[in-house]
Formats: sequence, C-alpha cells, structure tokens
Amino acid sequence: MGMEHYSFYLNFLLGFIVFVISLSLLALVLLYRHRSQFKGNNLPPGNVGYPLIGESYDFVSAGWKGHPEKFFFDRIANYSSQIFKTSLFGKQAAFFYGAAGNKFLFSNENRLVNVWWPDHVNKIFPTSADVSATAEAKKLKKLIHNFMKPEALKRYIGIMDAITQKHFANSWENKQQVHVFPLAKNYTLAIAARLFLSLEDQKDIDKLGHSLYLANAGVISMPIDFPGTPLRKAIKASKLINGMLTEIIKQRKADLADGKASPTQDILSHMLMTCDKDGTYMKELDISTNIMGLLIGGYEATGAVCILIVKFLAELPHIYDAVYKEQMEIANSKAPGELLHWDDIQKMKYSWNVAQEVMRLTPPIQGSFREAATDFVFNGYTIPKGWILYWSSITTHKSVDYFQEPDKFDPSRFEGTGPAPCTYVPFGGGPMMCPGKEYARMEILVFMHNLVKRFKCERLLPQEKIVMDPLAMPAKGLPIRLFPHNHIN
Repeated sequence: MGMEHYSFYLNFLLGFIVFVISLSLLALVLLYRHRSQFKGNNLPPGNVGYPLIGESYDFVSAGWKGHPEKFFFDRIANYSSQIFKTSLFGKQAAFFYGAAGNKFLFSNENRLVNVWWPDHVNKIFPTSADVSATAEAKKLKKLIHNFMKPEALKRYIGIMDAITQKHFANSWENKQQVHVFPLAKNYTLAIAARLFLSLEDQKDIDKLGHSLYLANAGVISMPIDFPGTPLRKAIKASKLINGMLTEIIKQRKADLADGKASPTQDILSHMLMTCDKDGTYMKELDISTNIMGLLIGGYEATGAVCILIVKFLAELPHIYDAVYKEQMEIANSKAPGELLHWDDIQKMKYSWNVAQEVMRLTPPIQGSFREAATDFVFNGYTIPKGWILYWSSITTHKSVDYFQEPDKFDPSRFEGTGPAPCTYVPFGGGPMMCPGKEYARMEILVFMHNLVKRFKCERLLPQEKIVMDPLAMPAKGLPIRLFPHNHIN
C-alpha cells in the first residue's frame, strides 16, 4: 500500500507540474500573440496590457475612483506623446489627446473615422436587421434633427416649466433635506418621457427609469456576460424596456389611425410617421431601441449635469448669488402663474455660463469611440484600419494647456468668444455632435430657474467624491440642506 500511495502522489505531482507548465506556456503564447498585434512600423507608443482585457480595467476603474483623467494624463506624461496605443475590450486602440486630436477626429468623421461602440452594446440595443448599434446611431441622428432644432423646441418650454414646477412642489418643497441624485434623475426622466413619448403616468416612468439606469451602466462595462454582471443586468433591463415601449408603440399606432394622437406631438409619433427615401417605415423593434437610446441620453446625461449644478451652487455662494440675481429678474418680470418662454431662456446668459463651467470641470460623459475606416497618419504615427479610437473631453477641459487654472471654477471663461475651438467639447463635435444640445440647454436652465428662486442649498457631505459610473455622479447621492425663500412666483 505504501508503494501504491507513493506512486499515486508522484503521478499526481507530475501531472500537476505538467498542467502548470502547459498553462504557463499557453499564457505566454496568448501574451505573445496579443502583443504582436500591436507591433508594426511607426505605431504610437503605449502599453497594451494583458490578453482579452488589455487595459480595460484600468480605464474603467479610473472613473470609478473619481479621476477619469488620470488614465490619460499618466500615459501622456510617460510616453511624451499626444497619442498612445492601448487595448480595450479585446480591441487594438489609440487614445487621442488635446485640441488637435479632437479636431482631427471631428473633422474626419465618415471619411477616415466612423463612430464605434463595443460589440456587447449590440446586445443592449438590438435591431430588427443585421445592423449594428453604430449604424442605428447615424440613422437616429438624421431622424431627430428637425425635432431637436431650437425653433422646434420653443413650443415645449412651457411644458418643461410646468413639469419642473410640479416636480419641485412634490419632491423638494416642505423638506429640510433631500438627496439630489434620485430627484434630479426623476425630473429629467419625467421631461424626457413626456416630450418623447407623451408618457405621464408616474408608475410607468419610475419602472422605466430603473431599467434605463441598468441598461446605461452596461454600455461602458467589462464585456462579461455572466449572471450578476453589469452587462447581463443591462441586457435583461433592455428586454424589459423594449417590452414596455412596444406596448406604447402599438397603442400609439392605433391612436394615430383613429385620430386620437397627433403626428407631431412627440418623437414617437415623428418616428412612426416618417419613412425613408424608399418609402419604408421603421419597424417596432428599431423604434423601441432608438427611443431607449434617446431616453438614456435625455435622462441620464442631463440629469447628471443638473446634479452637479446643485453641487457647485451649494459650494460657491458668490456663484449662487449671481445666478439668483439673474433668475429673480426674470421671475419678477412674469405675471402670476405665467410660464417661462423662449425669450426668458435667452436672458439666462450668466446661468448658462455657470452650467458650461460645471460641464467643463465634470463633463457628464467622458468621451466617445471612433473606428479607423482606413490607415492614416496622425502626429507622425500610423494608425491601422480597424483600430478603435477614443477622444475624451476631460483631457482638454482639465488641462493647463487650454484653460488657465483649470481646477478653478470660473464662468467668465465663456464670456465673449469663449474657449478656443475643440477645447470645450461636452457635446462632442463634428457630424456626430450630440443632437440634443439645445434640448439639454433648455432643460438645464429651466431647472436652475426653478431651483434658485425657491432655495439656497448647503452640502451635508462636503468631501463627497464625484465618480464615473458610467456618467458623473456623486458617490453618496449628494445630500443637501434646503433653505427656502419666501417669494415664490
């Protein structure tokens, strides 16, 4: 028995050693193959990390820790270059830094570069045909262009103001303390649901909001589709959203046929009544997916800006006082019960400068991806066709190269001609600039007007961090103390 046991353990040990050696050799082969993809003539400097994950975790975790710019600035300093190579989501990637990089990508949209999203995004935003989320994004931009123009949005200012007044009356007034994060998100979702879908039932809006949050969190996450991961939660949430929207779409079709709904009442009707050059109308799944993308953009990003505006107004009394003065001049010019209109929005110049400075310091969205449509040269380095490319607003917004004392809150930066071209880019640039820029401006200013004429605020957690998950958000929900004014018009 002793010899048999000895033989068994010896064989087990030898087998284990062979397994470890084989695993190590496999890892070395994978590492070699991974790094060999990034070798070639005149490629940018950089570190490509490990097989499959590359530097994806470092990129995402920098945002989780509240310093998304660190991923960029560390590498720019290490490589002494305005562009560096890396690997994200299993793809070869080049990160562009600075105004010159922004200008190059924006001006070469649909020529040298195309918009790109990770493959797993197609699982969150499904389409009826074999078309990627990238192609749908281009189609959607063209579709909603007319709806999002300032002259078209003017008629919705009164509706925005009425919803905002109701929101503050129900959720802020008669309270000593509130958490801004959930309230601001509820506010922006209520407006998006009303203007995009004519949806006003609060239970349906709340159900939609939770699912939209989960879907958005899966967009910029590790592409791991296992139970409990952000991606799996996002896919599940997407199916729930599409189910809800499909019911709304079917009912709207019936209402349009019966004359109970207007073809111009919201974006949903616009999509249902608009056909392409061949006379083909969008399928229900595509409409649902596009509406989901619009809701996320109109709810998550704008909500993040409103939250951060409250943060800075609570921190900086002199900024608050100047905004308050401007907004009260407008409020005092209104008749009792009169809603805001277009001319009022145009008078909110200082308030918009404050909002822009908030977006400079803490842009709600870090940046976006592109894909090289062909080989090209930038800054002396060759970028191969098929590489993904990334530009980031934070790298110019917080750089001393473009903004004097970049960490200082200074709305006067936006007076006159404002920042230099391609340095201030919270909405992107070029053909794929966010089509909802004017919508966001209106919604943010209506929010600021109703906030400051009612309250002065004080932060309860002065050291609370702002993290990226995936948009800018306060780590603890931004609890504040409210000090109500006595003169509410």
